[in-house]
Amino acid sequence: MPDPQTLELLGTFGATPALLSDRDRADLDEQGFLVLPGLLDPAAVATFVRRFDELVAAEGDRAGLEAHQEAGTDRLANLVDKDPVFDLVWNNPRQLAAVAHVLQWQPAMVFSLNGRSALPGQGHQALHVDWSGAIAPGDYQIANSIWMLDDFTAENGATRVVPGSHRRGRLPKDDLADPSAPHPDELLVTGTAGTCVVFNSHLWHGGTLNRTNAPRRAIHAAFVRRDQRQQTVFADHVHEATRQRLTPAQRYLLAL
Repeated sequence: MPDPQTLELLGTFGATPALLSDRDRADLDEQGFLVLPGLLDPAAVATFVRRFDELVAAEGDRAGLEAHQEAGTDRLANLVDKDPVFDLVWNNPRQLAAVAHVLQWQPAMVFSLNGRSALPGQGHQALHVDWSGAIAPGDYQIANSIWMLDDFTAENGATRVVPGSHRRGRLPKDDLADPSAPHPDELLVTGTAGTCVVFNSHLWHGGTLNRTNAPRRAIHAAFVRRDQRQQTVFADHVHEATRQRLTPAQRYLLAL
C-alpha cells in the first residue's frame, strides 16, 4: 500500500499516481523503464549544457569526487549544491511519480544527483545494476533517471538496457561471460535532448561507446528507499546557503 506521508510529501511537488497512465505503469513494471520526452524545453536544455560545461571546467580533476569518477567521461556530483537550476530535474513531478511507482510510493530520498558526459571515443560500460546485490522481483530499492542534455543516438553512446531484466533477480555478472559484450536482448534508449528516462535501477543497463567527435551529456537523478544509504550524503556536502533556499519538502528528500 502507498505510504500516506509519501503521497502527501510528493504531492507538494505536484507528483501524484494520476500523472502516470496505465501504459506508463506497465512500461515501468514490465520493461523496467519509461521514456518521457520533452520534460526540458530547448531553453532549459541550453542552460543546463552551459552550466554542465562551466562546472566541468571549474572543478577540473576534482569533478565528481562527491560521488564517483570514471575514466573516459566528465563526471559531476552534488548538483543540488551547484546551481538552483538543477532543481528542475530532481523536483519534476512526472519524474517523481515514476520513481515513486518503482519504489511503491514508500518513503524515499535522493540517492545522488550527478552529471555524466561520455567523451569522444569513450564511455562504454559493462552491463550493470545500481545496487550491490541481486534483488527479488518487486523488492526494488532504487530508481534512477537519465536527463538527456544532448540527443541520445546509436552513434554517441546512448544507454543500452535489457528490458525486463530487473525481474530476473540476477546480476549481469551472474549470467554473462562478458557483461561488456553486446547482449542479444539489449535495446538502445535514444531520444532528443530534453527527454527524461526513468528506470528501475535493478534493470541491466550501461552506457555505450561514443563514436562521434562531441561529448554526450546527461544528468542522473537517483532515489533510494529511506532506510538505505545515499551515494552522496548531502548533509555532508550542502552549504548553508543552499539549505536556506530549500523548502522543508526539498530538505526532506535530500535527508538534510
